[in-house]
Amino acid sequence: MTPQTPSQAGAAVKAADRAHVFHSWSAQELIDPLAVAGAEGSYFWDYDGNRYLDFTSGLVFANIGYQHPKVVAAIQEQAGKLATFAPAFALEARSEAARLVAERTPGDLDKIFFTNGGAEAVENAVRMARLHTGRHKVLSAYRSYHGATSTAINVTGDPRRWPSDNGSAGVVHFWAPFLYRSPFHAETEEQECQRALQHLEDTIAFEGPATIAAIILETVPGTAGIMVPPPGYLAGVREICDRYGIVFVLDEVMAGFGRTGTWFAAEHFDVVPDLMTFAKGVNSGYVPLGGVAISGAIAETFARRPYPGGLTYSGHPLACAAAVATIGVMAEEGVVEHAAHIGATVLGPGLHELAGRHPSVGEVRGLGAFWAVELVRDRETREPLVPYNAAGDANAPMAAFAAAAKKHGLWPFVNMNRTHVVPPCTISEAEAKEGLAALDEALSVADEHTV
Repeated sequence: MTPQTPSQAGAAVKAADRAHVFHSWSAQELIDPLAVAGAEGSYFWDYDGNRYLDFTSGLVFANIGYQHPKVVAAIQEQAGKLATFAPAFALEARSEAARLVAERTPGDLDKIFFTNGGAEAVENAVRMARLHTGRHKVLSAYRSYHGATSTAINVTGDPRRWPSDNGSAGVVHFWAPFLYRSPFHAETEEQECQRALQHLEDTIAFEGPATIAAIILETVPGTAGIMVPPPGYLAGVREICDRYGIVFVLDEVMAGFGRTGTWFAAEHFDVVPDLMTFAKGVNSGYVPLGGVAISGAIAETFARRPYPGGLTYSGHPLACAAAVATIGVMAEEGVVEHAAHIGATVLGPGLHELAGRHPSVGEVRGLGAFWAVELVRDRETREPLVPYNAAGDANAPMAAFAAAAKKHGLWPFVNMNRTHVVPPCTISEAEAKEGLAALDEALSVADEHTV
């Protein structure tokens, strides 16, 4: 049998994908997925030898980069020792992963319920809150994404909710603060904070405080735009929840495990929620894993009352071994500190410098290795480069921007009228500058669509 060339191998992978793989969030006949041959560190490449600097970290999960040898070895070792086992038993990898996560969560979030990913974490956090309070309603922000399972997609605020929004999930959406596109006509962060908190208070009053089980917020919203909340906002939400007996849930699926330059983004705001969801960076996505970190009060609810929820693969040994190794690597190599440093000294300053030269950049915002660049047609009016939830021809300017980035060896994270700069938290200064140079070239294409 004649050996395949790399191009032939790539074509075979692509053909099998197109014949049999059903992709998420896609019209199946309109997509052309890249056949990936390999990845290492901050880069991946295709079968034709094209190499890309990954400014997406996969789906913002490869926090320690691809193929870290210590994590790969830990998965291999666990597979040789105990590849799988049921969740009702105490296992070394599971116990140690739970201990290491609890050691890093704020406050008394010391009990860990493991899931297979972030959406299931949100599903179970909402269930816990409803059972703990005996209430049903959940409040969440319009600019949010919490997952694609039944409850999580209803809790989500962005347009991906619309096709599955059946109105039966007891979810009420509200406006969280976002000064650049303020729904409150605020002119300062202080005004935005105060008016957003008042809006939340008013929403609670009209919905009935005694009907509300939980308020769920992404600590720093991810896919919806990386809007860092103004000082005092999350503390204000915590106070409101305490006053009305509402469970405060922080979703750290994307923002957690070093992404913002702290172990959890809540540390930036000195806030402790009642429940915290996590996934993605907990083991850099090497094996699917998520979870809910649970406060003492909510854990006590289920001390003698069975919790009516579970998953066949909860705390899967391979996933937990990967988490133990990943957290170890992050501690040993100072990954969290490096994310803070690269954000403060390279990514943040570099993006602001680009904003000064490109009329298509309306705003730059972020923390650590978690940044968004808001692209606009007109800086004065702040008109987005493409309409909200644009598709087809209406999205052409963003498609042209993305194509230009890829042409220069950068794989961008593009959503609506934004590009997010979310590389692995381990990205070097030289790699970060390489990515910014490619972004500079791509923004010149976006500039062509400004007025």
